[in-house]
Amino acid sequence: MDYKDYYKTLGVERTATKDEIKRAYRKLARKYHPDVSKEKDAEAKFKDLGEAYEVLKDPEKRIAYDQLGSNWNSQQGFRPPPDWGTGFEFSGAPPGAGGQDDFSDFFESLFGQTRRPGGGNRGFHMQGEDHHAKIRVDIEDSFHGVSRSIALQMPEVTADGHVTSRTRTLKVSIPKGVRQGQQIRLSGQGAKGKGSGKAGDLYLEIEFNPHRFYRLEGADVYLELPVAPWEAALGASVKVPTPLGAIDLKIPANSKAGKKLRLKGRGLPAKLPGDLYVVLQIVLPPADDDKSREIYKRMQQEMAFDPRASMEVA
Repeated sequence: MDYKDYYKTLGVERTATKDEIKRAYRKLARKYHPDVSKEKDAEAKFKDLGEAYEVLKDPEKRIAYDQLGSNWNSQQGFRPPPDWGTGFEFSGAPPGAGGQDDFSDFFESLFGQTRRPGGGNRGFHMQGEDHHAKIRVDIEDSFHGVSRSIALQMPEVTADGHVTSRTRTLKVSIPKGVRQGQQIRLSGQGAKGKGSGKAGDLYLEIEFNPHRFYRLEGADVYLELPVAPWEAALGASVKVPTPLGAIDLKIPANSKAGKKLRLKGRGLPAKLPGDLYVVLQIVLPPADDDKSREIYKRMQQEMAFDPRASMEVA
């Protein structure tokens, strides 16, 4: 997938004002409109113009798009950073909510098929739009339930038409047992209403920060546990970290690499809690001195062990 330079598509500088972007789009849209243009690739160019304008006319999308920068190597292909979109506050439908516009894979990877809801009461008294944002929390937060201070980037258009952003800080209660993708609703924290209409709501979608020990699959927590060969072969009791504190875990004798030890109910908390799976990873001691190499040689001579005995090797 290629990176798309929307500013280049419209022929404007990255510092262009909202009015400059609108004028550039209208000029090029007239030139490449499929009904009037004789250019052989007019339809494709018209579609690219529409996509570029969809992003750059919208202060929210433009602020988020600008965070990607412009130094992408098209030869390497484009892939959004893992945390892209986190901390940006969008109005209207949440990303991925579905829409009618047929945009490129590049657009889809950033915004999904987003569109603002149409229709509705446009009178003086109107409820404000709901806002949406992604936030990152730690896995441990789901086990304890915590209060977090979060910062969201919100777009603003200056008096001279340039787009900038300001930081909005909120205190949010992360409920115990929250899951990946779950939304937290903050009533009245969306856009202000018109007239006496009430404010919209703010929906915060939960994503978990990468953890050095744990990974999640639904409500289940997985821990890759390094063990020594003798611990796997002879059995052992070892200290193991869990999100609720260290425990003593018994490793059965003759355990193999990849063996899963299930700790029931120690996954994400809920009415039906998930489980914690400890996956054994056998780590070999290095043969980096004479003494350790001699030990390996004795094992080779004294143990009748062929790891490939079950394979038919000609």
